[in-house]
This record gives sequence, structure tokens and C-alpha cells, in this order.
Amino acid sequence: VQLQASGGGLGQAGGSLRLSCAVVGRTFRRYAMGWFRQASGKERELVAGISWSDGTYYADSVKGRFTISRDNAKNTVYLQMNSLKAEDTAVYYCAASGRNGIPRTNYDYWGQGTLVTVSS
Repeated sequence: VQLQASGGGLGQAGGSLRLSCAVVGRTFRRYAMGWFRQASGKERELVAGISWSDGTYYADSVKGRFTISRDNAKNTVYLQMNSLKAEDTAVYYCAASGRNGIPRTNYDYWGQGTLVTVSS
């Protein structure tokens, strides 16, 4: 399974960006997908996750601002980021897990990361 993240870049505070993660693999629809981020000097954290049955999870810091979704026909998971804040600046990673539900850790496959920079 290979994951290719895209859509990062420079955003303005209060603005929006959308990240995409294309997955190469026949069983995409059976994977739980997660978006993680790692800011400079901080640990990587799970920002949002979506199960194969479309259940979702959001970290408190992004709840109400970010939306995770998946398109099984396109083998792609998205992260719509609205009302951006400077503290959203980080490298964002998509990840896939074959476990049930929405794992918080121990994902099986990782994308290469895409940098999001929010200017205030």
C-alpha cells in the first residue's frame, strides 16, 4: 500500500486548505485512515480519523474546523481545513490502518507528509 499526500502550502489565518491522500491498494475501503500532524519541536498527533464504515474522530484542537472524508471510488481521503490558525502550521501525514474503528496509534502505512504553513 502506498500513500501520496498533497494539497499543503501556504494559507492565511481564517482561510481554508484541503489536503488529499491518494492510496494505491485494492483494499482501500477496508482501511481506517488518519491525518496526523507534527509541528516543529512537538510530537506527532492524530488530527482526524475515519473508519472504513465512515465513523470519524477529531482532536479537540480542530473539532468544528476540520472535516475528514473519504471517496472509496477514488481511493482518496481528504482533510478539509477551515478557519485556519497559526498553530495549525505543521507537516501533515496521512496514514492507513487495517484495524477496526479509528486507531489512535500504530498505523500500518504512511504517506510522505505535506507542509502546511498558516500565516497570521
